[in-house]
Amino acid sequence: MYTTIISVDQLQALEHSGQPYMVFDCSFDLVQPDAGEQQYRAAHIPGAVYAHLNDNLSALHGSAAESGGRHPLPLMEAFATWLSSVGFSNDMQAVVYDRNGVNYAGRLWWMLKWAGHAAVAVLDGGLQAWQAAGGAVNTGTEPSKFTTNFVPLQSLAALVATETVANNLGRPTQTIIDARATARFKGEVEPLDPVAGHIPGALNRPFGQNLGPDGKFKPAAQLRAEFEALLGNRDPASVVHHCGSGVSANPNLIAMEIAGLGTTGLYAGSWSDWCSDPSRPVAKG
Repeated sequence: MYTTIISVDQLQALEHSGQPYMVFDCSFDLVQPDAGEQQYRAAHIPGAVYAHLNDNLSALHGSAAESGGRHPLPLMEAFATWLSSVGFSNDMQAVVYDRNGVNYAGRLWWMLKWAGHAAVAVLDGGLQAWQAAGGAVNTGTEPSKFTTNFVPLQSLAALVATETVANNLGRPTQTIIDARATARFKGEVEPLDPVAGHIPGALNRPFGQNLGPDGKFKPAAQLRAEFEALLGNRDPASVVHHCGSGVSANPNLIAMEIAGLGTTGLYAGSWSDWCSDPSRPVAKG
């Protein structure tokens, strides 16, 4: 079972192992929401299912949701229904990838953990690593899979509500890590949300810092040293991650697990949810 990352070689071995598995392409573009699916149709790992951030991994357009923010989590029942519709079942290994430095694949990785599915891993290096190793790609769409009955189990992820974050501000039992770019964290620019700044007391670790120049996660020991330097004497178990809308924070969660620092929380509503209420405090700098 792969629970954090999987290499191209390991995925190729999995293909020939006889073990049930499914690959998901999560490529996306916030500015052009249709671009990711177009990229998928142009080239994807054979057999991969496309997972659309807005349509499959979020509850937009007034749908009932499990969280707030620009990309609210869908209800668990809706997520399970979608997984069943694409043929994913509880006995399968999930492999998720994108072309975007784990930015969007991390969302599906976390959501499957949230649904109690341990066997989910990010393809280290994404589609770029697959193609660099000579991996075959398909174009167009894939044949429909048989519908299954994915059943959510006891959650393996910690979903943190806005009220919990607010009630624990300044307490040693909560350490907030913000995955947005430093300029956004400092409040110098804000291209997406109506208010600039960050949650008071938050630490900043842009999600791209988890990857090396090759687009793969840094070694576990290096990630551990970097997170320990960021946290100082704070308990890793106190960490709650967030970003703009609960998407790009997930590479930080994955990196902490790779580093052996345990399972940490996700404030899925993130900055877009936090700043929607003018009564909540905002820090800059």
